[in-house]
Amino acid sequence: MADFAQTEIERRLTLYQVFLKLYEHHSSLLDEILQLENLSQPSLTRAKACYVHGVVDTAAVYLMTNLCDNQTQSLRQPQRIWTIGRNRTSGIYIADSYMSRRHAAIQHIDEQGFYLIDFNSTNGSFVNGNRAVGPIKLKDGDRIRLGNMTFDFFVNYTCRVLPTVAMDLLMQLVHRKNNHTLEMLTYSQNRQRPLNEKPDSNLETFRNSALFEKHGNWYENFSSEQKSEILDRFFSRQIPSNLS
Repeated sequence: MADFAQTEIERRLTLYQVFLKLYEHHSSLLDEILQLENLSQPSLTRAKACYVHGVVDTAAVYLMTNLCDNQTQSLRQPQRIWTIGRNRTSGIYIADSYMSRRHAAIQHIDEQGFYLIDFNSTNGSFVNGNRAVGPIKLKDGDRIRLGNMTFDFFVNYTCRVLPTVAMDLLMQLVHRKNNHTLEMLTYSQNRQRPLNEKPDSNLETFRNSALFEKHGNWYENFSSEQKSEILDRFFSRQIPSNLS
């Protein structure tokens, strides 16, 4: 019996050492395993994905994150240094007992990017499982662990201007009515188009409508074909009132 107990203790000690080594070098993998374990238990609420998003545009540099009060917020800092820690004065305050009061910071440097800096914290800062012993430049999709908190880091430096919305979709957008309700501007291609006999009369009727008052600035920028299509669709929407 004594030999069996000694063997069991040695086995558990070996497993513990293996676990420590795995946690030291592959902490992000263990976090994912624990998340999968939580998802397999219906009694546990699915953990909300945590993130920090660095945004660089022509006007400003700022962070967007849901680490603060579990709500997405935009954080601007004049020195472009966002401190993270258990101290309530931190730019990103996290109530985690495994996190130091002044644990780390994310800093943006012009023409270089975002960096993670650890403030000699007790439990360390890790990027993709590697401990931060100095400033680490962050890349899009990096996995960061501070204390017991793990989150993803995203960054973007570019912005695309999308083309204008097609006319058939534009006429189906939601618009606000005066009584604070919403209406859908819909159009069916199978409807008859009860246009007036004179095109000038059609245009005058449209210009006097409430729709033109709301969106007249759009209308003047369209081509002749687009303007004609808008008139067709406008009068197609008047069928119910004309028939009543």
